[in-house]
Amino acid sequence: MSEVTTLDFELSDDIKAVRDLARSFAENEIRPVVSHYDETQEFPAEIFKKLGELGFLGILTPSEYGGSGMGAQEYAVIVEEIARVCPAIALGVAAHNGLCSGHITRFGSEEIKQKYLPRLASGDTIGAWGLTEPGSGSDAGGMLTTAKRDGDFYVINGAKNFITHGNVGDIAVIMAVTGEGKRGISAFAVDKSMEGFVASKKENKIGMRCSDTASLTFDNVRVPAGHLLGNEGEGFVQALQILDGGRISIAALSVGLAQGSLDASLKYAVERRQFGKQLAQMQAIQFKLADMSVNVDAARALTYRAAWLRDNGRNYTLAASQAKLFASEMCVRAAEDAVQIHGGYGYIKEYPVEKLWRDSKLLTIGEGTSEVQRMVIARTVLAEV
Repeated sequence: MSEVTTLDFELSDDIKAVRDLARSFAENEIRPVVSHYDETQEFPAEIFKKLGELGFLGILTPSEYGGSGMGAQEYAVIVEEIARVCPAIALGVAAHNGLCSGHITRFGSEEIKQKYLPRLASGDTIGAWGLTEPGSGSDAGGMLTTAKRDGDFYVINGAKNFITHGNVGDIAVIMAVTGEGKRGISAFAVDKSMEGFVASKKENKIGMRCSDTASLTFDNVRVPAGHLLGNEGEGFVQALQILDGGRISIAALSVGLAQGSLDASLKYAVERRQFGKQLAQMQAIQFKLADMSVNVDAARALTYRAAWLRDNGRNYTLAASQAKLFASEMCVRAAEDAVQIHGGYGYIKEYPVEKLWRDSKLLTIGEGTSEVQRMVIARTVLAEV
């Protein structure tokens, strides 16, 4: 990859070092096993153990809780580099760090942070985050899972679905209704040692296949009152803030996936010959490669800007939605163009682009659909008029 396409001029030497470490790990540890995990749909536990040893499962977690204490820019480059090789593993890194650990870090009591964050940061346990339900996705106001106070406990009943790490995660942040409307949603740290909290259906997905996605059920789960994150009724606002940060990670994941698509396409276009010349010499192919290159760099710039704003304490809601919208939709086009450039070979598993294509579509859906991002962006820019 050229120096220009990494936008090195915007990265500090420390961030470049983190990026290079993530790139080396992805190439040496993940690439050899990508096909295996995609075929078996097995959660890559050994890979995650090694990620924990590198500090990549406690990226945003403060050092006093066993984390790496890094910022959003490091987070973005780590997710991007892993996604170039395996978007599914990158998705797990993003969900673990940004959603579960991130929520506990920002809103948990000191007791809860001490109890859970060291385990999460080390990779000894995996984290999940539960907002979506069978009947409510983008419409969090339709949430049916309830948490009713009973003395020193809350009793949780309900179900969540499409939960990343639903099966393999032992610790989860769960949103549940404690009052009326969206302002009546609260967040809780829940773990599977609590009776009645179980994972159920594992989803058989078209892409992101080694990223564990499952449903969760709560049958009279008694959660100590101290596991409430923040105060009652703050869960929805907390979730919005967590999703803002999550959108940066999904944008970075999209950039990585698109860069992987471009890398594979450049290699194939130079090696493959048709009609007596390289594909790379054909204008139709050149134009696809040119568009992919422009879009990847544009998405990377939007993503790095959002990460910089977050690291510098600036409002990044608009920037995160812009980055997530553009990058996720761009990566779907890039992956599809990569398949087209490969022709028939792009449709078989011996080449990496068919997996990148399958993995790409989720990124326009998860952590706020493209439609939701357009709503956020429009509402924000209109407010400035």
